[in-house]
Amino acid sequence: MTSFISGKVVVITGASSGIGEATAKLLARRGAKVVLGARRQDKLDRIVAQIKAADGEAVSQSLDVTVQAENDAIVQLALDTFGGLDAVFLNAGLMPNSPLSALKTDEWHRMVEVNVTGVLNGIAAVLPTFIEQKSGHAIATSSVAGLKAYPGGAVYGGTKWFLRDFMEVLRMESASEGTNIRTATIYPAAINTELLQTISDQRTAKGAQSLYERYGIAPDRVADVVAYALDLPPDTTVNEFTIGPANQPW
Repeated sequence: MTSFISGKVVVITGASSGIGEATAKLLARRGAKVVLGARRQDKLDRIVAQIKAADGEAVSQSLDVTVQAENDAIVQLALDTFGGLDAVFLNAGLMPNSPLSALKTDEWHRMVEVNVTGVLNGIAAVLPTFIEQKSGHAIATSSVAGLKAYPGGAVYGGTKWFLRDFMEVLRMESASEGTNIRTATIYPAAINTELLQTISDQRTAKGAQSLYERYGIAPDRVADVVAYALDLPPDTTVNEFTIGPANQPW
């Protein structure tokens, strides 16, 4: 059976833990060459070492997705190290949920910087290469909060609703322009990652922790979906995936 993952060069943001780490390891096992970015270089170094110990190919670089130059630099690392770029998985994100009445405005703006501006920066970094080669695959992590509203998640949900429109327009424009850039937006429900650690509002944090303890599943499940998207034939795209625990009513 033909594998469309083997040999692909994939940049992954938010790669130091959770969904990003699980995806990096899975894709490397499937023969992809992964380029990992996140703010915590020590964790990236550990993951790269583990991938290489299992005979995979990986490099990493410290990345703050809110800085355009750092997004450009990790794309250049992929080109310099592996000679190309086939896909980007825009996975970096923050979820410091709270009621609007709590007025945690610094957290609002930080979510917009990471969840929205970080995606814009990532796409801006890869588009020149994708357009020139007339191929590329952009995958982004949204959330079920990008499909329905939840109390406490007004700003977070807003950033994730943005992704739904942005990624779909990218797909439509590419199809019209003949640049063959495919997109996939993933909407996870309760996945056991570090997201809850960013919630400073104690009441919101307690509720989220209870929900995730009851329903949460492993980030490997999302990694499987990313691999599925990347393994589709070049003439096919599945542009949206909603994924979560089978027993969670969402």
